[in-house]
Amino acid sequence: MQSEFEGRTEQEAIDKAIEALNLERDQFDVEIVETSKKGLFKKGSVKIRVYYGSDDNDEFVEEEASVSDDAPIAENDVERKVIEFIETLVSKMGYEGTASISYRRDSKIGVSIDSPDSSIIIGRKGKNLDAIQLVTNVFAGNLDPDIKVVIDSENYRMRHEEQIIRSAYRVAESVRRTGRSKLLDPMNPFERRLVHTALNDFAGVETKSEGEGLYKQVRIIPRNDQ
Repeated sequence: MQSEFEGRTEQEAIDKAIEALNLERDQFDVEIVETSKKGLFKKGSVKIRVYYGSDDNDEFVEEEASVSDDAPIAENDVERKVIEFIETLVSKMGYEGTASISYRRDSKIGVSIDSPDSSIIIGRKGKNLDAIQLVTNVFAGNLDPDIKVVIDSENYRMRHEEQIIRSAYRVAESVRRTGRSKLLDPMNPFERRLVHTALNDFAGVETKSEGEGLYKQVRIIPRNDQ
């Protein structure tokens, strides 16, 4: 897979890629696509193309294709209307994209958006993806009040959840070692629940949410287990 980013310097463009794709620097390759020099009336810039995932691996591509062939398809009017709504929404945002059912679990359905502009669809810290999901659930709720739609693109949510848990473990280890509590970045309810659950059995620390509104912070606190 590939995406393009632009910055005043190559490092700034790379930093944008790291944040938008939620990847570590060693998880992607960079190609400089275009550079423009700083002039009297314009700033210099660097455009890079980022390659990530396993597109260069033929075996992976074949495996991915076989999984895609067996992927669920919209099987009723509600699902078809949800798919159509998402694709229309992405189009009105000014981007190309196709939506497909990725899984079904009880009354929850997963929808994946495939787009050459996936980094923009996802947005900074997944904010655009969350907004699309929120609007879609309002629409879907009018069709079926019991349905919940989870929208993803480029497996961002899975990668983001893994990153949150890894970060929580690192901070918890630091808190246990130093005996000083630490606050994590503001998170939505689902993300906070991930942290509380992940650290529930982590010896030597406990967690609590602090703040007001939707986005609160989780404080990791040292605890004497003896």
